[in-house]
Amino acid sequence: MRTFSRTTIAISVIVAICSVVALIFRQDLLSLTTTSSIISQILATTTTNNITTTNNHNYIPMSAANTTTKLLPRLIRQSFLAVEQSEGAGARVRRSIGTPKLRNFSPFLMLDHFSVSPGAGFPDHPHRGQETITYLLHGAMEHEDFAGNRGRLGPGDLQFMTAGRGIVHAEMPVANEDGSPNVGLQLWVDLPKHLKACEPRYRDLKAEEVPVVQADGGKVKVKVISGQSHGVDSVKDLAYTPVWLLDVEVKPGGKIVQPLPEGWNAFAYTLQGEVVFGEEGGGERRVIGEFHNVVFGQEGQAVYAAVDEAAEKSARFVLIAGTPLEQKVVQYGPFVLTSQEEVYQAFMDYQTHSNGFERADGWRSEIGKSMVH
Repeated sequence: MRTFSRTTIAISVIVAICSVVALIFRQDLLSLTTTSSIISQILATTTTNNITTTNNHNYIPMSAANTTTKLLPRLIRQSFLAVEQSEGAGARVRRSIGTPKLRNFSPFLMLDHFSVSPGAGFPDHPHRGQETITYLLHGAMEHEDFAGNRGRLGPGDLQFMTAGRGIVHAEMPVANEDGSPNVGLQLWVDLPKHLKACEPRYRDLKAEEVPVVQADGGKVKVKVISGQSHGVDSVKDLAYTPVWLLDVEVKPGGKIVQPLPEGWNAFAYTLQGEVVFGEEGGGERRVIGEFHNVVFGQEGQAVYAAVDEAAEKSARFVLIAGTPLEQKVVQYGPFVLTSQEEVYQAFMDYQTHSNGFERADGWRSEIGKSMVH
């Protein structure tokens, strides 16, 4: 009788413990289903089409999901044409960030859509306090700096450069056999104040290293350069400041719902065709032509984009988002700091070859010599 009682008590205790654990676990699950984290957003992304991915990230295709969750769309704050202008030595650029229309859209400082041919380019010049992301769309570009780093970018390649405490480098075009110009994007990203004096560094990302995902029955293709899309993660973090960079191509009749981290600043730059931004059947929708910057509000969970079924060609745009930095931006040319005194010090250091610019003393790039007159 005593043995039976002890067994009964033991079983009762175990059952009680399991019930408590199950209750806690259930509460955790409920919490997870209501959290606004980007992980839950991506798992909850809705679509009515099959999705094909190139690698396994424990992603469940939405066609197999039992329930759907509608993501709150990000509304367009402003959109404008990036007007072509001269820059560097003979280069042509369409600048859409770093102009009176959109200045210091933290953490973004500048976006140039550049076109350069041999005889033009960006010869030896300094940087301090920011990172640059160069994405080559067509042709080839060479780069070289005062630390002995040198390389070449081809179509679809990227270079992430952290200027940190100081760097001097050159970026020059390569002659294409068909005589066409070299085209790409360069994005300047601010560095957090505590990293502005870090050592400079380079990271290259080759086109074949960038994961690609297809959605909407093959009507949508996304190159996941940095960030996440449809269950596919980028290869690695390439910048100190968290930034997502997605290259999106949408065929006529295609559409995409792309979740973004909540609270991050985000924009799209259109490279080709016409894109309809906004939720279908929802609120505001706008048709945006090529070479426009589309700035989204911080509120909302996803960007909705589509291309009309009757469109003559596919549309292509880059979708970029980054975490805002709560710090002052004081910029003069290639120096980006947080106070006037720091900018003045950067000029002094560059002129006296000190505090990060020591290797600039007497240095001249080989690729930039053709621009010296």
